[in-house]
Amino acid sequence: MNKRSIKRWVATGAISAVALAGLTACNTAAPADDAPVTLTWWHNATADPLAGFWQTVADEFEADHPNVTIKVEGFQNEELQRTLIPNALRSGDAPDLFQQWGAGELAAQVRAGQVKDISADVQEQIDAIGGTVAPWQVDGKTYGLPFSFGIEGFWYNKDLFAQAGIDAVPTTLDELYDAIDKLKAANIVPIAVGAGDKWPAAHYWYNFALKACSPETLSNAQANLVFDDPCFVEAGEMLKDFIDSNPFQEGFLGTSAQQGAGSSAGLVATGNAAMELMGHWNPGTMGGILAEESGGEATPPAFLGWFNFPGIEGADGDPTAALGGGDGFSCSADAPKECVELLQYISSVDVQTRFGEIGAGIPVTKGSEGSITDPNLQQVLAGLQKSTYVQLWLDTAYGATVGGAMNDGIVNLFAGNGTPEDIVTSIQNAVATL
Repeated sequence: MNKRSIKRWVATGAISAVALAGLTACNTAAPADDAPVTLTWWHNATADPLAGFWQTVADEFEADHPNVTIKVEGFQNEELQRTLIPNALRSGDAPDLFQQWGAGELAAQVRAGQVKDISADVQEQIDAIGGTVAPWQVDGKTYGLPFSFGIEGFWYNKDLFAQAGIDAVPTTLDELYDAIDKLKAANIVPIAVGAGDKWPAAHYWYNFALKACSPETLSNAQANLVFDDPCFVEAGEMLKDFIDSNPFQEGFLGTSAQQGAGSSAGLVATGNAAMELMGHWNPGTMGGILAEESGGEATPPAFLGWFNFPGIEGADGDPTAALGGGDGFSCSADAPKECVELLQYISSVDVQTRFGEIGAGIPVTKGSEGSITDPNLQQVLAGLQKSTYVQLWLDTAYGATVGGAMNDGIVNLFAGNGTPEDIVTSIQNAVATL
């Protein structure tokens, strides 16, 4: 999820880094360069094209490093991020290379001494990536590299929009409500949401906060974890009104986001809902779901269009602001040097160019941008270039403790068990425990 001209990066927080142990006793002999090395690599790709692509990258690296064997494993995103990686890091038996979302989550791992400081080894890659690397840095040191960066928005079915008489994509919240009403009148489910996975529902509050709060307020919230501005409660009030308008499919509280035809992505892919608010990876996810259903190739639906979450007239937020984030990798604290070399290879122009060509995401390394030929990713890139402010995913920005409490509060509101004020209270209570 990227761009090479990010003139807007939100602070990742002033968090003190913990010095990582790693000095070897002077009388210990260094291992021979050709000593056998086995690397474990965990990522969140469970279907082609990305799962197969990462395996190809591993095979290529092994071919150039005959002493290296790479064990590549892909896991479902929520399981990997929320359970497998945290547990593995705490156990001291972490994979060498693992998926890394950066910012607050990374800072917590740095404080615990769980990730390798790779600053001295990746300066060339940092120069090629540019400002997008910021969420993978803590106190000026680099602990991972992104391979993709993008923003989210509404993925919509252009055919269903035309069927409902919607001539243009919404650019304001009022226009979004009008589109929802027209879709309902045409007996079309307006929006699919995978609230069963929590975070897709939470992203609605994120976007209402993004468009209700000024960039300065959002920057202060991320840097200092301060949430006393009234706009955060206002975001919850606007979300409650939105939920009360019944825009979602039946059973949305139990729907998963990205697994199978019954997921929110699957409902849009199969023409059973008109829109889904989701990241730039969604066309690839939809293509994978359709391939599972048909046994054919993983090709995104031809009817997809994209638009940013609309602005809110009269609110303090920047109407062009976008919510986004990246995917990257870190090496665990005890990983061998070959892990860093693999990360360098993943960040190379060659690999990044091919990554862009498969349409799985927007690459970040300068020189690879010409590979973005997928029309869906081109729409996201155009939206990114129009955005004057980009806010990192809020749960990633605030860290696991605060982000988890925030998401729980938002899901409670979706379920009718909480209030807009409760969301902010949950956040502030979590901040107080840090």
